[in-house]
Amino acid sequence: MASTDEKTHTKQSKLDDIDGEFKISTVEMHTGGEPLRIVTSGYPKLEGETILLKRRYAKAKFDHFRTALMFEPRGHYDMYGALLVEPDLPEADLAVLFMHNEGYSTMCGHAVIALGRFAIDHGFVKAMTPETTVNIQCPCGLVRAHVGYQNGKTGSVRFHSVPSFAFATDIEVTVPGHGKVLVDISYGGAFYAFLSANVLGLDVTSSKAEELKSAATAVTNAVKEQVKLTHPDDDDLAFLYGTILTDGNEVYSTEATANVCIFADAQVDRSPTGSGVTARIALQHHKRHIQLNQTRVFKNGKTGSKFTGKAVSRTKCGNFDGVIVEVSGHGYYTGTATFTMEEDDILKHGFLIK
Repeated sequence: MASTDEKTHTKQSKLDDIDGEFKISTVEMHTGGEPLRIVTSGYPKLEGETILLKRRYAKAKFDHFRTALMFEPRGHYDMYGALLVEPDLPEADLAVLFMHNEGYSTMCGHAVIALGRFAIDHGFVKAMTPETTVNIQCPCGLVRAHVGYQNGKTGSVRFHSVPSFAFATDIEVTVPGHGKVLVDISYGGAFYAFLSANVLGLDVTSSKAEELKSAATAVTNAVKEQVKLTHPDDDDLAFLYGTILTDGNEVYSTEATANVCIFADAQVDRSPTGSGVTARIALQHHKRHIQLNQTRVFKNGKTGSKFTGKAVSRTKCGNFDGVIVEVSGHGYYTGTATFTMEEDDILKHGFLIK
């Protein structure tokens, strides 16, 4: 009688024999509850001299691979992914494109935290005790992740993001169903609109996720229609990624402050949102609610997962006064996977039910 291992090997061999359009291997992780599917092999090579050109190429030529991996039946509406590409910055240890239900984002803090561990554990960077630096090129620029390493094991990660800044404060927008509201817009590798959930009659902890999603999406759409964004470095960075609803506790406190981020196509972040924390700290510093090196705790209003963050230095981004922000968290492995696509599968490129 065949052993369990032999049976498993036979089943895997049959999978290898499938005549599919692709076989893509991934490492599965999560940070603060937010998933990360890291593509390790099988994705077509992306052309482009810079990472932003590779991002454009992926969207124009291979977007069906993104939908196949992010959408059902291989993923779900709130799935998130990371595609490793060749860096074009000499100091980068690896480069990454971020994928979600709508397309490709420019920055993702929860992914950087997970990728810090991944890079060391998979040999991109040699481990050093007690902390190893991993330079990750993101579409927004170079992000430095500092990965704890003790007793042969990677641990928590803190990263220093790109220059972050408050773009505009107290901007009045008309939101269907809510009338005129004031929002702040801040950049932390991606642009977000910020406002307290209670302005919309909601609470980031007790309100239902669908209520938060609906209200935040209405704000995002209103800002996109009524406010023109610009970024000093590249026009490809000048778009609103989402809206972050907060508990309104913007002045520095040792108590945790809660928020929920709704980004892309009404995707709900399970983590406190690394790039969102970065942008929120830049906004708080701009409003003099927080000083340099004052560490705050940020938690997701629905899952309770936590990141810490602080502004570590002042900087400039074009004409904007900004800060370098440090965000800390911990990513965890959840498994590995191999995905295939059969030619006669009418749903092979994925689908979403809204």
